[in-house]
Amino acid sequence: MSKDDRKEPGYDLGSTETNGEYFDTITALVAADHEHEIKLRTMTWQKTACLLAGEQVCLAIMAQTWSLSVLGWVPGIITMVLCGFFFWVTSITMHKYIMKHPHIMDICDFGYHVFGQSKVAYIFSAFMMLANNILLIGFHVLTGAKVLNTLSDHSLCTAVFSIIVTIMGIVMSFPRTLQHVSLMSMFSSACMGIAVILFLVYAGIEKAPLYGYNGSYPTDGAVRTYAFPLPGTTWVACMNAVMNITFIWVPQILFPTFISEMERPQDFPKALAVLGVISAILFIAPSAIGFHYLGQYSTAPAFGSLGVVSYKKSSFGFVIVPTLIIGVIYANVTAKFLYTRILGKSRHSHSHTVLGWTVWVLIMVAIWVLGFVFAEIIPSMGDFLSLLSAAFDSFFGFIYFAVAYWQLNRGSLFSGLGRTANTLLNLLILMIGLFLLGPGLYAAVEAIISDYSGSVEPAFTCANMAI
Repeated sequence: MSKDDRKEPGYDLGSTETNGEYFDTITALVAADHEHEIKLRTMTWQKTACLLAGEQVCLAIMAQTWSLSVLGWVPGIITMVLCGFFFWVTSITMHKYIMKHPHIMDICDFGYHVFGQSKVAYIFSAFMMLANNILLIGFHVLTGAKVLNTLSDHSLCTAVFSIIVTIMGIVMSFPRTLQHVSLMSMFSSACMGIAVILFLVYAGIEKAPLYGYNGSYPTDGAVRTYAFPLPGTTWVACMNAVMNITFIWVPQILFPTFISEMERPQDFPKALAVLGVISAILFIAPSAIGFHYLGQYSTAPAFGSLGVVSYKKSSFGFVIVPTLIIGVIYANVTAKFLYTRILGKSRHSHSHTVLGWTVWVLIMVAIWVLGFVFAEIIPSMGDFLSLLSAAFDSFFGFIYFAVAYWQLNRGSLFSGLGRTANTLLNLLILMIGLFLLGPGLYAAVEAIISDYSGSVEPAFTCANMAI
């Protein structure tokens, strides 16, 4: 790596006298990795951008219309824009920190270093990552079963559909490098994009939506939109809508693993910029258009409000692809963590050995089976997404990165107007994380208690779960 590479604009790591040392370490790590039979550090920033888009362009986009229907135009759009801004700030902070500690392989290593090389922080981060990722895999198993239910008019027991999705997920998760998964991600993003476009076309040509949570059209009157929450909207509903928006903007739990498999991790901001543009367009524009046409009849996902069955099937059907592939991405990151803990630095961890592949397959099966179990026993995955946002995104989207900023700039937090403004911004980020962890978690738990107080589907149900 040349000296020019070490001094690229935009990569101020906060310690100019040792920047060269960090890049020398990265070069050494890449060289050591390329000596292995299974090479991990091979992704370009373009492939990383595809991987990021594949993880972010997901079904949760179609839940944002419901969030707008709860919050109204003004609080809803402001929340979306602020979440996008905080996503960029925290992601750049995370990247700067990792560039100073290039041995970081995942969010657990990140937590270990950020909190003063604390083993407690490492264990806590590991538990939170495993819980978050496996619950999300469960959510995608359930979503896949919903798609198959919808397309087939409930031709099989829902639990059977969940088993089918789980088996497909296991098979698709066999590739051990993220470079291979990034190829799937391009296809995933395209299919989700088609689903969104079809939904917007159908919502526009329909005379009126069919279904809303307050009754089928026109039970709740003519379709209308509004600037602020409607009278009677509860604080819990508003908090869940906010966390629903926050959830889609907080994928940083995977970023350290993505960066660790880049050949030039210093190029990560380029991939992040591509993701930022895609997210700003897809997270806001379809939601606003959907709210315009569905109004107070918006559901999550918005496909459920469509009145013509063929419209619903032809748009929602494309979601099966991103559902599986996003599950694969989370499974890959989770399996790598467990795989490394089991095999360590032995040759099996980076070579095509029988033991290495056996352990990889067994871990992958265990992850997807656990996801399947969660999908079957949780009564409302929608509310549990709010729980995930409050319990996990509070740490992995806000708190960890505010602490990382403090670690990067200790001793100069208020040295100059610009640094002072950044310090105050990161203090706000820390407060938002604590707010999500406190009142946000309370709101999510209240919603789950409300679910259990009503009619709850039994575990491993055969009931029709089509939208």
